[in-house]
Amino acid sequence: MFNKVKKYGFYVFLICGAMAVITLVISSIQIGNHVQDQCAYAVSLYGSDCVTALGSLVQDANRTYGERNNAIWALGQLGDARGLPILEKYYTGVILDKEPWNGVLSQYELGKAIKLLRGGFNLTSLFRKDI
Repeated sequence: MFNKVKKYGFYVFLICGAMAVITLVISSIQIGNHVQDQCAYAVSLYGSDCVTALGSLVQDANRTYGERNNAIWALGQLGDARGLPILEKYYTGVILDKEPWNGVLSQYELGKAIKLLRGGFNLTSLFRKDI
């Protein structure tokens, strides 16, 4: 009886592990697609390469906060340190309890992006192709 439980437990463990890996890979692909969309949008507005265009979008006061916050997020996901000076320029470190995505530049998102650009670990980037 114990061997049977042990055997089935092992199979359950394998299935759960496989499902976790599949979920991570699918999430990574979706994140990569969203970053790619953000890059294409920024490049269509400002030209240049993705990081430079996203940086220009973050700095453009004529764009909505939502667009600028999406650009901040995408810069963090890319992990290219060239975006660091731009993000640091806007980071105050004062994070509101409830930041409206389209109402302010998100200090929470800026903090996360800065951490990634300084070499923070981004698990999902391991499963994404370079953009």
